[in-house]
Amino acid sequence: MTSGGQRGGQSSGSGIGPNAGKVRSYYDACAEQEWQRLDRHRMEWHTTWRAMAEHIPLGSDILDVGGGPGRYAIALARAGHRVTLLDLSGVSVDLARQKAQEAGARLAGAVQGDALDLGRFGDESFDVVLLMGPLYHLTGAADRERALAEALRVLRTGGLLFASFITRYALLVDLLKHDPAGAAARQPLVEQLLATGISVVSGDNPGFTDAYFAIPAEIDPLMARRGLRRLRLAASEPLVAIAETAVNALPPEAFAVWADLCYRLGEDPATWGAAEHMLYVGRKMPGLLRRLRRERTGRGV
Repeated sequence: MTSGGQRGGQSSGSGIGPNAGKVRSYYDACAEQEWQRLDRHRMEWHTTWRAMAEHIPLGSDILDVGGGPGRYAIALARAGHRVTLLDLSGVSVDLARQKAQEAGARLAGAVQGDALDLGRFGDESFDVVLLMGPLYHLTGAADRERALAEALRVLRTGGLLFASFITRYALLVDLLKHDPAGAAARQPLVEQLLATGISVVSGDNPGFTDAYFAIPAEIDPLMARRGLRRLRLAASEPLVAIAETAVNALPPEAFAVWADLCYRLGEDPATWGAAEHMLYVGRKMPGLLRRLRRERTGRGV
């Protein structure tokens, strides 16, 4: 076993999901913009970071799956955790290494790989696993289940899983913020998204890469089926998503008031429909690893 719970010699950088090439190409082309994204989505950052600070024990071994250019990984490393970052995009991984060096932070590892195959890591290698992107880029339900199973396999019993989701109505919130008239031109795509949750990039649907937009009510059952005990399920930017630009421009004291309100009210399901992102925090309960091993054996893995 090498540092960070890695097994030598195995690489999962080829990409296994059916849309892996499109997702990788998207993030290879916009790694710097992804680093800057949480400057634009300040409330998402603040509520997520508060949840991490509240729940993650000091000095934890953390695997950040789909960690991109490392905004959370680097902040966690600077807070004293041992963080290994894995991402499908090689450009993002290289940028994470660069940003970590600039910040004076030491990552335990930064590797290219796929959320569907964490075979380079041993069973129960980490105290915390982050899935802050893969579950909304895997458009097939079976792939989302597989990514979740892999994350839980490498998570120690009693450890914490953090997972983020894009909500089903996020596109409508975005259109209201930036292009209210655009809903008419994109109505067929909007209706398809509302019905299936799936958005596939095409000539008629440019912009963000392939993604799955979850119904908030499906998140807890998905995790409960895996034997996780929920600690937190909350909207990341409740109430303020539609007014994000104005809230971002507030003086620090006024922004802090809204950040506290969003964190406390984000667990109220009444706020979920108007948010763009959800955050789940759950604990891996005893006996789960045995079940995951049985499932892997049944799949011939």
